[in-house]
Amino acid sequence: MADITVELVSVERKLWSGKATILTAQTTEGEIGVLPGHEPMLGQLAENGVVTVRPVDGDRRVAAVQGGFLSVSQEKVTVLADWAEWADEVDRTQAEADADSDDEMVRGRGQAALRAQQRLQEA
Repeated sequence: MADITVELVSVERKLWSGKATILTAQTTEGEIGVLPGHEPMLGQLAENGVVTVRPVDGDRRVAAVQGGFLSVSQEKVTVLADWAEWADEVDRTQAEADADSDDEMVRGRGQAALRAQQRLQEA
């Protein structure tokens, strides 16, 4: 099975690095899927979006992201997010409260966290 090296990094921490069969990300141009052999590109991540990684070994990983960029080269996909959190680390009660916040950034992170949890629940 073909694979591609993926690195998911936020300002605060490195979330994941390894071999994957596919990565999907919500960008300002729409959702994109990156498979091994994808043409090189640079994209801007959507505000309050979701990134999904399907590792070669292990279960699918879903992250809430806010802002940043996606870089695809022949050998590697790098996701550089301004903020990111794994869906399985989200405190749903806090995310719901954040989604109702008057602060635009807090509200966006709450919305992204809830979207990531929903995506994780999907098949």
